Amino acid sequence: MEVMHRDEFGGNLVNILIVDDTPVNLRLLSELLTNKGYEVRAVTSGSMALTVIKAAPPELVLLDVRMPEMDGYEVCQQIKQDPETAEIPVIFISALDEVWDKIRAFSVGAVDYITKPFQVVEVLARVEAHLALRRLQRELRSQNLALQQEISERKQVESLLQREIRERKRVEMALQQAVQELQNLARQDGLTQVANRRCFDESLEQEWRRLAREQMPLTLILCDVDFFKRYNDACGHQAGDECLRMIANTIQATLKRPADLVARYGGEEFALILPNTLASNAVLVAEEIQAGVQRLKIEHPASDVSPYVTLSFGIACVIPTVGASPNWLIAAADQALYRAKAEGRDRIVLETELHPNATPVTVPETPC
Repeated sequence: MEVMHRDEFGGNLVNILIVDDTPVNLRLLSELLTNKGYEVRAVTSGSMALTVIKAAPPELVLLDVRMPEMDGYEVCQQIKQDPETAEIPVIFISALDEVWDKIRAFSVGAVDYITKPFQVVEVLARVEAHLALRRLQRELRSQNLALQQEISERKQVESLLQREIRERKRVEMALQQAVQELQNLARQDGLTQVANRRCFDESLEQEWRRLAREQMPLTLILCDVDFFKRYNDACGHQAGDECLRMIANTIQATLKRPADLVARYGGEEFALILPNTLASNAVLVAEEIQAGVQRLKIEHPASDVSPYVTLSFGIACVIPTVGASPNWLIAAADQALYRAKAEGRDRIVLETELHPNATPVTVPETPC
């Protein structure tokens, strides 16, 4: 049964404006959102977008960055400078994935940034979350105004006042939940549902500082799908996406401790942060993941090392030092991964040549 998304008054369909100079992208996003019950308008330039928004403001704008004459950043800036349209949420959808592109998008007033090629479920989740947030903000503002008016006119009895206060708290809790959901989306990889690179960077920095104070070991594992480009070429990108999801689930199921973290580090590469873990125990974790992936028996018709999908692992372990950066730990694990690839793939390599300022791990090797 088709769900029709209507505004907070239950009347008109929720209207979304798509701005993209590429007809294929317009058609794909329009069909996706129309099929989900939204009313969609689509334009191919920034100037047309501003005209349409002025005439009939949408509930949300999906905006491309690179467009002729006027790019998405300028369009967003003009939307936010107009008091009548400033509150319209703008989500950028762009192939630009550099950090500075995203920072600039948020600086001109965007509420979110989705990189191409996008995942359908991610686009729908983010659109629905921001529309829910907009509805809740309107509802909260309306209730606050109504409450202030009733108090100022002294026409509200105590029972009505208490009921309105409870309702206000309910809306505030719902708003906080919506914000939390958005924060979770911002830290989660849309394809594999494990942590994303942003979450990895923050977690590694936090664990580095904590274990530097406690003088306990920190281990990093980098693992990479062997011959993944060949797999994509032979089996197709949909099969490649499913392969990454299965591997991510296997890694996640292997980690038993709440402090352990698996993240999609980039492309077909995953990273594991293992606090309070010695190198020997990290090797056992890697072996368990390796065995789990072997049990999946994902056929790989283009691999040179196995008829099935395999992983290569690079491991580095150290006691962090106050004032040092965790970046060299990443470099050490990456060097071990490079050696695993060079030595034939489908293997685990432990980096033993640590940074000159690293503190050797000398604590007894007891199970974690």
